[in-house]
Amino acid sequence: MSSKRKKKAALYEKLRAATNSNAMNKTSIIVDASKYIGELKNKVDRLNHEIGTSSSPRNSLPAQVTVETLEKGFLINVFLEKNCPGLLVSILEAFEELGLDVLDARVSCEDSFQLEATGGDQNQGHDAQVVKQAVLQAIHNWNEGS
Repeated sequence: MSSKRKKKAALYEKLRAATNSNAMNKTSIIVDASKYIGELKNKVDRLNHEIGTSSSPRNSLPAQVTVETLEKGFLINVFLEKNCPGLLVSILEAFEELGLDVLDARVSCEDSFQLEATGGDQNQGHDAQVVKQAVLQAIHNWNEGS
């Protein structure tokens, strides 16, 4: 087998693996890859829409949310400049919906709202962006309900 053919075969194998395709011929692999790219594009569009919704200027709270990936979970930091009674409950409910166990947390609700939490991911399937979006959505939902 020539070097060029080996490179093509390796490329198709990588593409097949990246798209979770079970196809064996080149055309089907490319079709599967195209569908996968479309699914990713739809997911990005949906997340961008959610970000736009959760940070819309009307009735929005200026929240700073950071999520860092740890070995077996996440470090989540939330800061809002004002005290937000009941917000902690909303955020903890979002954690529960994601299957995150709170392993350690520090909360201050006196003049501002500050939360630093370490969450263990039971499902081992979430990424930091999903966790951040869930927290932002919890803040948005709390703000709409208060």
